[in-house]
Amino acid sequence: MTATTVERESSVFDLGFWQQRAAQQAFIDKALIGGRQVAAASGETFDSINPATNQLLARVSACGEAEVDLAVRTARRAFNEGPWARMAPVERKKVLLRLAELMLAHREELALLDSLNMGKPVMDAWNIDVPGAAHVFAWYGEALDKLYDQVAPTAANALATITREALGVVAAVVPWNFPLDMAAWKLAPALAAGNSVVLKPAEQSPFSALRLAELALEAGLPEGVLNVVPGLGEHAGKALGLHPDVDCLVFTGSTQVGKYFMQYSAQSNLKQVWLECGGKSPNLVFDDCRDLDLAAEKAAFGIFFNQGEVCSANSRLYVQRSIRDEFIERLLAKARDWTPGDPLNPASRAGAIVDAGQTARIMSFIEGAQGEGAQLLTGGRRLSFNGSSNFVEPTVFSDVRGDMQLAREEVFGPVLAVSTFDTEEEAVRLANDSIYGLAASVWSDDLHRAHRVARQLKAGTVSVNTVDALDVTVPFGGGKQSGFGRDLSLHSFDKYSQLKTTWFQLR
Repeated sequence: MTATTVERESSVFDLGFWQQRAAQQAFIDKALIGGRQVAAASGETFDSINPATNQLLARVSACGEAEVDLAVRTARRAFNEGPWARMAPVERKKVLLRLAELMLAHREELALLDSLNMGKPVMDAWNIDVPGAAHVFAWYGEALDKLYDQVAPTAANALATITREALGVVAAVVPWNFPLDMAAWKLAPALAAGNSVVLKPAEQSPFSALRLAELALEAGLPEGVLNVVPGLGEHAGKALGLHPDVDCLVFTGSTQVGKYFMQYSAQSNLKQVWLECGGKSPNLVFDDCRDLDLAAEKAAFGIFFNQGEVCSANSRLYVQRSIRDEFIERLLAKARDWTPGDPLNPASRAGAIVDAGQTARIMSFIEGAQGEGAQLLTGGRRLSFNGSSNFVEPTVFSDVRGDMQLAREEVFGPVLAVSTFDTEEEAVRLANDSIYGLAASVWSDDLHRAHRVARQLKAGTVSVNTVDALDVTVPFGGGKQSGFGRDLSLHSFDKYSQLKTTWFQLR
């Protein structure tokens, strides 16, 4: 490590460093289509607001049907006529690896863009989001020249091959809670497979996606292969869902919007739709868990990290009655560590809620839980910093019944519902009593119980003696109304390619 690198990395722990960079940061305020910035033909824009200060960052072009159609036509032309889909895997690999390098070279800028856009602590973006997203691009780049097709068993006078082909034009609609990460989860495998992509970032967080597209061009991605259309969901998102020349649409976001995209597919060209939607993930702590302090620390992390704005957040905590009081005491001590602060302050573990509307929604859940008889143990207040009141204390409720709104609906904020169980059977029943099936956690040092319970939980990922286990090597996704399909791992290629059988009859 050079002296310059050490100096650079030490400076990120200084509030002044981030404040100075924020004051100088420029923002891309137009779509990026065919390698060029394009303003909305209507002239319409939307305000991008820093939720931590309520200050205007930029007025961004609000793309609609015209820009979406241009982006799709550009992506189709790039797929049909350009070099990307026909490149040897090793050549596409070089571009994706170069993009990963450029993302790390622009680590501070990308981290700052996400922090300013949606309020997350800048050090979370710098430590986790940016290197994580870069790693996803590098991982899929490295996977490219290590994937093999198949030869089917046939009679001696025939040869049947099973090969994967790119779909064509992929639309990706991503959320605001992890703007860069969620874009990487979709883009890396889609591009690696040889597709062209039209990306619509959430209107709350367009900047890192637009900057990523510029870096992709610098890395050698041909023009038109990646296009970014910022805009409102009801306009740009809907236009992508209904477009007859989109082959596949991938989405991460709310269950209700996921249902809209299913409808749009049926109303248009029956495009493939892959959904990763909401969650209300349970966290089960049994009395044979030997490290209650670690379980409490992880329970707090599982709901308060990223201000609770995580689809797989462990928002329902079930504790066995015999350890209830002791565990809650430990949990409340850990919760105090997650008090929000200025997102640009490296000491802040939590930041601002994404906008005033989401903040008000979280507060309505808190008020509703109190009205239904849940016991507020800590938090529950809205805080103000730097002229913004988009900050919510880490909040814990106990005595939450299964029929309460707080136990059933996704809050998407730092609010934990705690309930008690007596038996293993009751714990499993309570955990599975949800329309969602994204993630779950189990704390037990009984190997037999851990296996029994994990098998019975209806969730895409079950984390044992940890929470929200995640790695690019394993699939992420859920069932029930959490959606279907999987991000990450080699299984992700299933969404971005189709199987072709070629039968050679020999004579």
